[in-house]
Amino acid sequence: MKPVKVGICGLGTVGGGTFNVLKRNAAEIARRAGRGIEVVQIATRSPKPEYDTQGVALTNDIFALVNNPEIDIIVELIGGYTLALELVLKAIDNGKHVVTANKALIAVHGNEIFARAQAKGVMVAFEASVAGGIPVIKAIREGLAANRINWVAGIINGTGNFILSEMREKGRAFDDVLAEAQALGYAEADPTFDVEGIDAAHKLTILASIAFGIPLQFDKAFTEGITQLTTADVNYAEQLGYRIKHLGVARRTEDGIELRVHPTLIPEERLIANVNGVMNAVMVNGDAVGNTLYYGAGAGQEPTASAVVADLVDVVRTMTSDAGNRVPHLAFQADSLSDQPILPIAACECAYYLRIQAKDHPGVLAQVAKILSERGINIESIMQKEVEEQDGLVPMILLTHEVTEQKMDDAITALQQLDDVSGAVVRIRVEHLI
Repeated sequence: MKPVKVGICGLGTVGGGTFNVLKRNAAEIARRAGRGIEVVQIATRSPKPEYDTQGVALTNDIFALVNNPEIDIIVELIGGYTLALELVLKAIDNGKHVVTANKALIAVHGNEIFARAQAKGVMVAFEASVAGGIPVIKAIREGLAANRINWVAGIINGTGNFILSEMREKGRAFDDVLAEAQALGYAEADPTFDVEGIDAAHKLTILASIAFGIPLQFDKAFTEGITQLTTADVNYAEQLGYRIKHLGVARRTEDGIELRVHPTLIPEERLIANVNGVMNAVMVNGDAVGNTLYYGAGAGQEPTASAVVADLVDVVRTMTSDAGNRVPHLAFQADSLSDQPILPIAACECAYYLRIQAKDHPGVLAQVAKILSERGINIESIMQKEVEEQDGLVPMILLTHEVTEQKMDDAITALQQLDDVSGAVVRIRVEHLI
């Protein structure tokens, strides 16, 4: 059988890794796919002498690949929204299958892309868009197809996890660790997407869609970053038996779907609480299987290339099959997607960690307890520290039972109006993941 011809758009970190893996493991990949997979053209801005591209046509025009009649599959690895969208839609219109690692593109424009692909009878594969080399999309979409998924929770940004791990293990300040992450290449010069939760929200949007069979709705995801976290809160969480992780949570409720990314206290005995450094992990809870955990490298040249090449193999295996019998892009048939709403953060429900800086006066705790009680918020535990010498304030740390965000917002507003409370009340959400 003739080999499948592939064009790679972008020869950066992931593109180079994909090319290397395809070349190094060509025989093994062909045995799995049933036919050879041959890279015939690569679009790159500049020559990359570190890659042996002899015999492969090189161009600096990405659209030369989508217009090349020899190419069967386009691998989009240029990133971003605008140009990548134009490239992918043009490839689909030309009848080419697409493999992409572009989580932002799928999260924001996936609905349009998948509809176009379905109309043209081609496939768009995107395993590498979430959690690097961890095959979590395939696991949820196919391996857990028997289950009604209840929730998904993941550490899906390695940069943020590295920062929080260093803050906990070494007592370092956020800014200090961020600077090191940038020096090591874990964080970009502009780290906003990583530390503010945007990157994780892109990935969570994709996971939620394949878990619950809903359209992609990135614009409705709640995101909160880690820039305001202090080593004090990391240490207090530890003393309470928790770890702080920058967690993405998608949960099915009777009223709709929760879709949120934020710093989160997780009990230290949970496996996911012990995922450190730049590693990623995703927990999925299904009604039949219970809790499952997927762990591994969430980024990097060859781990991500592993997912790209796996998608290529999947596409090759099913190229000759009837389009109606292929695994749907979002796990559920396109005409069976649910219209369950994405809940606003005010309607989401979880437990909370609160840190209140209070004056060293009698009766303050009673005032705090009264405000919480009036709003139906039950206190699970309280930890009161010694008076801080520099300002004479007493850190008061509380853990609450589950309550809606709106009730907690109201309570925090009232707490901050107390004469004996100084500054803003620190609020971090708590997930027990059971």
